[in-house]
Amino acid sequence: MEAVFAFLVGALFAAAIYLLLSKHSVRMILGVALLGNAVNLLLFTAGRLTREVPPIIGDGLDVLPAGTANPLPQALILTAIVISFSFFAFLLVLTYRAYQELGTDNTDEMRLAEPKDEPMPPLGY
Repeated sequence: MEAVFAFLVGALFAAAIYLLLSKHSVRMILGVALLGNAVNLLLFTAGRLTREVPPIIGDGLDVLPAGTANPLPQALILTAIVISFSFFAFLLVLTYRAYQELGTDNTDEMRLAEPKDEPMPPLGY
């Protein structure tokens, strides 16, 4: 099962990098969201995939029994989901506001949206 998740993580990373290299800011935001999901799945896979034994220390034991899932990656993933969702919402609002102001989501055209008639800054003193 870990091999399937490893291929899925690789596919998510590849798709995220492809989207992040785009010129359009909406695609970049989707790439950031995919990248966050890929990292979460990578952490989840690294913490062992077991369904039979929950990560609970039973009575009379001091440590987790062998073969249990590691609870630390699960806790990290829960925190990362909340942070990535808030980051995604912030980027979405920021992109929408930039689209309202500039009329485009193409980053090359956003760069050209600066005023053309402004004088050059002083080149020497």
